[in-house]
Amino acid sequence: MRAARLIKMVLLLQSRPSMTAAELARELEVSERTITRDAQALSEAGVPVYADRGRVGGYRLIGGYRTRLTGLARSEAEALFLSGVPGALREMGLEDAASAARLKVSAALLPSLKDASRTASQRFHLDAPAWFAEPKTPELLPSIAEAVWDDLRVTARYRRQEADVERELEPYGLVLKAGVWYVCARVTGSGSFRVYRIDRFTAVEPGSERFGRDESFDLPGFWAERAAQFARSLLRATIVVRLTEAGARRLKHTVDPLSAQEALAEAGPPDDGGRITLTLPVESYDVAYTQLLSLGPEVEVLEPSGLRRRFAEAAARTAAYYEEQG
Repeated sequence: MRAARLIKMVLLLQSRPSMTAAELARELEVSERTITRDAQALSEAGVPVYADRGRVGGYRLIGGYRTRLTGLARSEAEALFLSGVPGALREMGLEDAASAARLKVSAALLPSLKDASRTASQRFHLDAPAWFAEPKTPELLPSIAEAVWDDLRVTARYRRQEADVERELEPYGLVLKAGVWYVCARVTGSGSFRVYRIDRFTAVEPGSERFGRDESFDLPGFWAERAAQFARSLLRATIVVRLTEAGARRLKHTVDPLSAQEALAEAGPPDDGGRITLTLPVESYDVAYTQLLSLGPEVEVLEPSGLRRRFAEAAARTAAYYEEQG
């Protein structure tokens, strides 16, 4: 533990002109007295740590000292590519690895590039969770993440409807979608890849056996294909609507964007009033009612008749309310 702290202290001093005892104590999560002892230990070991006394004093390395301890470990190098997603790193248990990797990179940079990490963080930030949702980190995520990094088979139990199902999985990759974690895994022995929500796992037992990774597997491509299939699978009903020009422009912001785009492309020419008629796939009539109600007078439902009556009744109730209010 102390050896790792001493190495981190050297890297911190190498990446900055100087640091006070208070700053080092805060970074290393120890007391200032411990920093004094560590500095003395480094000096005795041949690392030229110099202490500047006084109110503005601090610790620095002298003589252009450069440590050779800047080689990246595999976990640190992999974590570095995710350093723009601090919340995700923390949830997967990789925050320490990413911190060490950033320190090593900072220590190896030329003086003219020392501000690279700060300028990057001020120009890019990824906030993955959706609005108005408080994301919860799945308890088993770190175990699954470790298996993903090490290509380890896992025995997992997950909730499916009212029962728990057990599978032996080969976890290929993790996906964070709108604050929800998924694992893309191959079922051992079947060769088929599936997607599982990690918060539905009830138990995960990593094994000691590594699986042979299919190098042709493309995680982004696989996820995009499955996400599109999932979105399409939800669209089990169709309706016929007539839209104004404004309604057509707003449709993609109201229903599934791809379905709206395809429906608009297949629609015929506008009628004399500038309205277009199209057939639109929807999840259900109830969902369509909720979604299209926001378009107000820019949409007219033609079919099915039951949904058309619901819109007519809603319009009548709204008109009656405004008449009563004057």
